[in-house]
Amino acid sequence: MNGKYNEQRQYSADLEVSSYEVDSQFRLKPTSFMDMAQEIAYLAATEMGFGYDDLQKKGVVWVLSRMNLKFLRLPLWRDNVTLTTWHKGPRGPFFIRDFKMTSPSGEVLVLGTSSWVMMDIEARKLCRIEDMIPDETSCKIDAVEIPAGKVVLPKSVEPKPVGEREVKYSDVDLVGHTNNAKYVVWAMDTIDYEELIKRPVKELTINFNHETRPGETVFLEQCQVENGDDISYYIDAKTADRSVFCVKIDL
Repeated sequence: MNGKYNEQRQYSADLEVSSYEVDSQFRLKPTSFMDMAQEIAYLAATEMGFGYDDLQKKGVVWVLSRMNLKFLRLPLWRDNVTLTTWHKGPRGPFFIRDFKMTSPSGEVLVLGTSSWVMMDIEARKLCRIEDMIPDETSCKIDAVEIPAGKVVLPKSVEPKPVGEREVKYSDVDLVGHTNNAKYVVWAMDTIDYEELIKRPVKELTINFNHETRPGETVFLEQCQVENGDDISYYIDAKTADRSVFCVKIDL
């Protein structure tokens, strides 16, 4: 993935949707978009001087905390798309980064916003973002106006256990914990296959509450809420002693 910045401090890359990024209906998987978003975020931050290698020298690392994605139309296998990202600076404890995917004609396909924190690797404590990132590097345009919110299971519906996952080799990323997109893979796998084929994902909001590492077991619960023709699935994940993630998937 090669990209460049424009005069608005937005970083864009032109991509072609690959066969391994789509489902059986040839549609881009939401988890594939998350992989793309993670990669372009790394590249954009590196170009600005606060990427992975730069922060490693200071003993800190980026950690994704929340994400909201709106899928207006999922692109298909072999489609050419442009993925754009930019950071909007700190907002409260979070560093906000937005995403937009468009077609060659300019049609908006996906919009997203993400909330990040910066963590001291050794102390495992959060750092002050504003001390690290110059505000003049930001772009204040909104792909999604409101940052990703908190996701909680609805009190009106009793969740049911839907399985467990042990963190394995294929789940782990370059910082040694479960990759963010893998949590969404686990969550979507709790939904009936035919339901996902019939109803592509419209929106997804996820909170990443705690990291997990190889050998840990994550227990999944799910509940669903129907609103007319729309269905929202809530998937909550815990280890024996803490919350791992909670996600809301709208079909």
